[in-house]
Formats: sequence, structure tokens, C-alpha cells
Amino acid sequence: MTLTMGINIPFPSFIHIDRRKKEPVYMQIVYQFINAVRSRVLESGDQLPGSRIIAKELKLHRKTIVAALAELQEQGWINTRPNIGVFIANPEVSAVRNEVFQQPPQKATYNFRKEFILDSPSEENISSYSFTDGTADYRIVKPEELVRFYASVLKRKKQTGVLLNSTKDKVFFKDQLSYYLNITRGFHLSRKFLLPIAGMEQALSILARLLINSGDIVLVEELSYFLPNMVLGQAGARIKTIPVDENGMNIDFIEENFKAGEIRLVYLNPTCQYPTGVQLSETRKTQLLDLAERYNFIVIEDDTDFEFSLTKNKQESLFRKNGGNRVIYLGSFARFLLPGFQMNFIIAPEDLLHEAAKYLNIYGKPDVMMEKALGEIIHQGDIHRYQRKSKKVIAERKELFAGLLKTYFKDKIEFDVPKAGLAFWIEFKEFFPLTRLQEKAKEKDVFIPGICLYQNRRLTALRLGFAHFNQAEMEEVVELLAGAYFELMANRPCSGKKSFT
Repeated sequence: MTLTMGINIPFPSFIHIDRRKKEPVYMQIVYQFINAVRSRVLESGDQLPGSRIIAKELKLHRKTIVAALAELQEQGWINTRPNIGVFIANPEVSAVRNEVFQQPPQKATYNFRKEFILDSPSEENISSYSFTDGTADYRIVKPEELVRFYASVLKRKKQTGVLLNSTKDKVFFKDQLSYYLNITRGFHLSRKFLLPIAGMEQALSILARLLINSGDIVLVEELSYFLPNMVLGQAGARIKTIPVDENGMNIDFIEENFKAGEIRLVYLNPTCQYPTGVQLSETRKTQLLDLAERYNFIVIEDDTDFEFSLTKNKQESLFRKNGGNRVIYLGSFARFLLPGFQMNFIIAPEDLLHEAAKYLNIYGKPDVMMEKALGEIIHQGDIHRYQRKSKKVIAERKELFAGLLKTYFKDKIEFDVPKAGLAFWIEFKEFFPLTRLQEKAKEKDVFIPGICLYQNRRLTALRLGFAHFNQAEMEEVVELLAGAYFELMANRPCSGKKSFT
């Protein structure tokens, strides 16, 4: 039967009902109707037949057609004209067809603030292989397992009709997280000293707001991580770098070059210094905490690499040694899971966290349903299974990566197998421009981001993440990287350590 009321093609030609699908029949009609309008099978402005005629065409109950038309009306794909009929519309097409849309200008005609300190070192990448500065392989724990927990929370929410934003729901995750931290990090922590925060950028920004005034001196490790430096610097801090050796940050240097009351805070990662991976010695930990008391400064301990540490001694944390008197603890939870299932947190005095929580209204509160799902992952014990699986794979890949570096680069590099973290610190014995290696590697379809390159007059080094490669990928990428290096060195203009121009 051919319709004669505005459109001249039968509905069954572009709407096909599949009763095996979980989605309702009326929504199948909606989706296929919209596709037909987008593909211009149906033209905007054409009149539709009545619901009874459509129902007869599709051999469906009229109520199903009425529900579909109501949904299409709400989305703007049909218009009802009283006493005239129902007409097809396309809300994606501008109502004003003849008017030329004017794009914004390339440059604003008004003044605005520019923060060059916030420029990100991130780069676009289309290569087959890409190094990072240290990320997990999110393929180890299957996404379907994680989605199961989130789906369970959504299902319970739908059944009860109760929004998951009550104090009870928020307390559940904090209770579970504090329990997890207590058994894995040797803490004896109450939830009132714990503030979950979705992103590390948010945590740093909030602490900068609370602690930093313009001109405050903040000490960081030499060759340190750009993100905290960027956030603290933007808040007005004067960033000063402290030398690092095989025992971590040089505390004697601080005492010799600064006076009591001059320093606002010290930011460091004692478990796995970024980018070198060295650990702060026990002697220097004690020395730093003593100096913090005498010089009256705060220590922010970045311990986001704890979950990737091979060290089993739970007494190594500065926070554990100090009890939080001078130490604010920044940590991460489940960095081995998909990014959406990770969480960061601050451990600090209760009154500071009370103020910090106010800023979540600006920087964004964590997803309460995700917190509930993460709490279930801890409560049911699956987090320990996921962590054991990830640690086993990471340990195997770390050993493989070290072996491949030795095989392909031989005596051209120096490195230590890191005790924590997901990256190797690799120093080249001979000088050459690392940007040339970056270019040569790119020719071989290998991307080395700029944040992995470290070079000055005394140093030519790379920080290369290894954990996101499986065995086959790792074997190929290290071989390609070594090939790029030896080709580069073979084509030097002349011999000598400083031969490149």
C-alpha cells in the first residue's frame, strides 16, 4: 500500500521492528524515523498520515504509534498543526536557511587574561606506538567487570527511585576507602580525615587556593612534575628547585639555603620521584620532618605511585611517620583500572578538609554513583583481585623492559630498575639532541612525547613508561626505538660528544 497523505513511500520500507531487541518497539520507530529524515528518505515539511494508518502499515497497536509520535514531537522531529495535521521537521537544519552564519573572529576584540604558565605540554599523536611518562594498561582488568558494578548501582537506583546523594551514600565510599587504605598502607584512618576528589588537578588546585598566597616560596624536586608546578605557580607561588641524588631530595641544601619562616611548603614524591624514580631515604625523611617543625613549613606528600610500589614496608610514608601534623597526603586509588573508575584523595586535618570540600562546588564533585560502585568493588573484595593481577603483569613487564633495553642499547645507556612507578629513567652516556631522536622515532611510527625528554648540559635522559605495552608491543617498540637511536648516531656530522649542531 502506498501512502497518499504527503509522503509516497510505505513505512515498512524504512522502519523494521526487531522484537528480539531490548529497546521498546516505539523507540525503534523513533530511531529509524530520525535516520530516515537525516538521510532525506523523508523530507522536512511532508505531512504524515494519521496514527491509525501508520499502525495498520506497520501491523502494530495504535498506542505504540502514538507513543512514538509523542517522543518525536518532544525531540522536534515532527510538528503538529491544529486542525491541519502532523508534519515532518528536521531540528538539525537551521530555520533560517538564507541567512549566512557569521563565525567568531580569529582574535577577540576585547581583553582577557592569559596564563602562559598553564600551557600544557600535551601533544597530538597518530603513531602506531606511543610512549608515555608512565601509565597502566587498562586492558588488564576487563571493562565489562567494572561496568557490572556501575550497572548494579544504576539498577538499584531505578528500582528504589532514590537519588544517590544522601549522606549515607557518600559515607559508604569514604568508609570503604579508609578501610582499604588502612589495610594496604598501614594507616589507622577515620573517614573524617579523608576527602575523595575525582582528579589530581582538582586536588592540587584546591590546596593551592587554601595554602598559597602570592610570593610564597614552594620547594620542589629538581626536574619535577610539571602539573603541581604549573598549578602552584599559577596561584602565585615562587617555585624553587632542590637538587636530587640517589637518596632523593637534598634536605641539607634546604637547611643551608633557606631560613626559618621563609618556606611555605615543600612538595615531593618520596616513594617515586618524578621523573627519576628515586626514593627518599629513611634518614632524609626524618631530616625533612624535623626541618618542617623547626622552619615551620608544610609538606605535601604525593604518594600517587604507592599502588605500583614493590616496597612492602608500610612505615615509609611521611604521613605515617608524622601523623599528619605537618604532612598533607595526596594519594590515588585504583590507578590500574580504567580512568573513569579511578579516584584521588586528600588526607589532612578535619578543618582543612571542611574548607577544601567547599571548593568542590566550583571544581566539580565526584560522581556519587561512581563512588558507590567503587565502594562496592572494595566491599566485595574485587579490588584486591584486580590489584594482584595488575601487579603481577606489571612486574613481568618491568623485567622484560629492562632486558630489552640491555639487549638493544647495550652499553649506550644507564638505568636502574625502578622500585615503584610505571616508568624507567634512562640516561644516555653520549650527548645528542633528544629532539632528533624524537623525530627519527616518529619516522618509524613511534611517538615520544616531549614530557619524556630531559636534557641540559649535564644530562641526556628519557623517562619512558613501560606498563601499557604487552609483550609483543614492547619487543617491537624497543627494537624500533633502538634502531632510531643507532641510525641517528651513525649519521652524526663528525665524532665527538658535542658534534650535533
